[in-house]
Amino acid sequence: MEEEFEPVILAFVCNWCTYTAADLAGTSRLIYPPNVRLIRVMCTGMVDPKYVIKAFLDGADAVLVSGCHPGDCHYINGNLKARRRMRLLKEILPRFGFEPQRLRLTWIGASDGIQFADTVKEMVSQIKEIGPNACKQQMVV
Repeated sequence: MEEEFEPVILAFVCNWCTYTAADLAGTSRLIYPPNVRLIRVMCTGMVDPKYVIKAFLDGADAVLVSGCHPGDCHYINGNLKARRRMRLLKEILPRFGFEPQRLRLTWIGASDGIQFADTVKEMVSQIKEIGPNACKQQMVV
C-alpha cells in the first residue's frame, strides 16, 4: 500500500508576531498538522529570496513567510520589504520550475494562534493537491 504524501512546509516566521502565535497555538493545544518546520527570524524583512529558492531546491514542498500585520512591524517597514520581495519571487518561481502556490506570505499577529493553526491546515491541504516538490528526492531529512 502506498503511503499518503505528507508535505514539508518550511516557515520563516517573525519573532514578534507569528512565532508567538505558533507558540500560542501549541500552548492552547490547538490541533494542526505537524508538517511545518519553523525558522524564527527577527523580522520577515530579513528573509532573502535566495533562502526561499534554496528551501525549494533542497526539497521543501512549500514555504510560508509570515509576520506582523502591515503597520505593526517592530522594525518599522520590514514586513513591507518582505511583501515586495515575495511578490517578485512569486513571479519568477516558475522559471525555476516551481508553482507560485508553493509560496505564501501571511500576516499573523501574536494573539492569532487559531489563525496560525488554520493557515497550516489550509497550506497542507493545498500542497497535498499540488503534489510533492520535484526536488524532494534530493532532500535529506
